[in-house]
Amino acid sequence: MVRNYNLWDDPTKSNEVLVKLADSLKVVNALKDLRYKAEEAKLIAQLAEMEAIDYGLFKRAYRASLDVSKLLDQYEMSKLLRGPNDVEGASVTIKAGSNGICPEIWAEQLLNMYVRWADKEGYRGRVVDKCCCKNGGVKSATIEFEFEYAFGYLSGETGAHCLINFPNGSFPHEATLACVDVVPLFLETSPDLQISDEDLLFSSPSLPGERQSIAKPAACIQHIPTGIAVQSLGERNHFANKMKALNRLKAKLLVIVGEQGVSNVSCIKREAIVNIWQRETRRYVSHPYKLVQDVKTGIQLPDFNSVLDGNIKPFIEAHINSRRSSDTD
Repeated sequence: MVRNYNLWDDPTKSNEVLVKLADSLKVVNALKDLRYKAEEAKLIAQLAEMEAIDYGLFKRAYRASLDVSKLLDQYEMSKLLRGPNDVEGASVTIKAGSNGICPEIWAEQLLNMYVRWADKEGYRGRVVDKCCCKNGGVKSATIEFEFEYAFGYLSGETGAHCLINFPNGSFPHEATLACVDVVPLFLETSPDLQISDEDLLFSSPSLPGERQSIAKPAACIQHIPTGIAVQSLGERNHFANKMKALNRLKAKLLVIVGEQGVSNVSCIKREAIVNIWQRETRRYVSHPYKLVQDVKTGIQLPDFNSVLDGNIKPFIEAHINSRRSSDTD
C-alpha cells in the first residue's frame, strides 16, 4: 500500500493511508499480546502436567487464561463495531428525573454502575461533571471513557432507565426515572463539524443545590435550529468549559445526523429528534422480586445487585449483536 505510493504527493490521501496503517498496527499489537498470554498459559499448563508447578504458578495460569478470554471477547466485539464513530471514546451523561422516589439517588447508582463496569473491564471512567444534591445523590453527572470503542460499547445505553418498585406486590407500581445520553468522545481529533456562530446561544447557567468547594463557571450552549443544549461545569475556567460544551454539542449533533440518515447538521429535522426520556432502555425491578430487563434486546438478568455493581456486559454484547443483525437485514 505504501511501497507503490508517494506519500508526499497528496497529503490528504497520505493521512488516510497512515490512519489505516496505525489501525492495522493496533490490531497486530493486540494479537501479539494475545499470543503471548496464550503461550504463557500453555507453558504453565505443561508444567502442571510435569508436577513442577506450585500454587503461585497455578494462580498465574488462571489469571492468564482469564486475560486471554477477555482479550478474545474484546477483539470479537470490536470486529462487530463498524459505525462511523464506534472507535471513539464515550461521554456518558446521566440526569435524574423529576418524579419517583429519590431520583437523584437512582441517578447516582447508575453513575456508580458505569464506573464499576469500566473497572471490571480494565478501563477507567473519569467523572468530569457532577451536580450534587444537598440531600444526597446527583442531579446530573458526566463520565468520560478515554479508550477505543467506548462509544461502540456504550451507545446502546442511551435512553431512560426505570427503577420499578411494586410496594404491595401488585399494581400500581412506583417508577423512578433517570436518563442516560451517550455521545462520542473524540480521542485524537475534534469533531469534523462546522456550526455557524449565529446558530449558537451561549450562557452561564446557575446550578442550584450543587455542593462545590470551589466555584467553577459552567458553560451552556444551545443549538438554536435543533433546540439541543449541552453544558460543562467540571473544567477550571469558563473558556475551558465552553470548549468542552462545544465539543459535546458537536458530538451530539453527529449522533442525530446518523440517526436521521441525513448528510449534515442543516438537514436535521427538529420534529424528528427522539426525546431520550421517551426512549425506554432498561427496567430495574427491585421489589417484590429482583429483575433487570433490557427493553431494546429483551435480555433479562435476575441479579439486580450484580447489575448495579457493574456487570452489564451481557446487555452491551446483546446490543452490539442486535445492531449487527439490523445492519445485515
